[in-house]
Amino acid sequence: MKVVILAGGRGTRIREVSNDKPKPMVEIDDRPIIWHIMASYARFGLKDFIVCLGYKGHMIADYFRNYRERNSDLIVDLGSEKVSFVNPCEEDWKITLVQTGLNTMTGGRIKRVAKYLDDDDFCLTYGDAVSDVDIPSLIEQHNSSGSKASVTAVRPVGRFGLLSLGPNNRVSSFMEKPEAEDGWINGGFFVLKQSVIDYIGGDQTIWERDPLERLAAENELSVYLHNNFWQCMDTYRDWELLNKMCENQHRPWLG
Repeated sequence: MKVVILAGGRGTRIREVSNDKPKPMVEIDDRPIIWHIMASYARFGLKDFIVCLGYKGHMIADYFRNYRERNSDLIVDLGSEKVSFVNPCEEDWKITLVQTGLNTMTGGRIKRVAKYLDDDDFCLTYGDAVSDVDIPSLIEQHNSSGSKASVTAVRPVGRFGLLSLGPNNRVSSFMEKPEAEDGWINGGFFVLKQSVIDYIGGDQTIWERDPLERLAAENELSVYLHNNFWQCMDTYRDWELLNKMCENQHRPWLG
């Protein structure tokens, strides 16, 4: 199953460390947060990624294009111009990097990568949050639900889409960033059927608005409750927290 990562953000609320780089390239423990997100999926065997590029997407593309050189010891023979890799990186990920537009909204980015999807179902997440969510259990529940979409719900720390839960693990309503921040929120780890692409109008469609609201209204949005670790990197304080956790050798998203 492929994993789509929305990685077009500018990181305007974390300018202290984002500087002129896209938000997914902000480093946690000397690795971009997008690497941590990929590693959290890869530990469950999901290693085929589609990255939706936007703001300064070339920096993400350059990072992965030169990934082996960045993460291996090198022996360079200047005479023969031969380069040998010593202790090469162990990652065997496949990464499709797609230019989805500078100002394209989240829904539009998903629609733009539809041609790279092959299986009926795919995973979707954002490029700025890590979690120890059990991805195989999420997929299993999605399959058993029969719904077109499944969303991971986590306990709120504020600022995110509020989920109202109904019977039989269905979302009865979806409200993006309500004023009353309470209950469960959109944790950003989705499993989706390709048919959800039909809910996306075009580049200016915001995934968290009309598509998710319609899916909830049609009883096609299931919920996976996650009570354990989840942390976004939305602010400088979030970035500090994640780095402090790594300093203490506590990385629950990596198992």
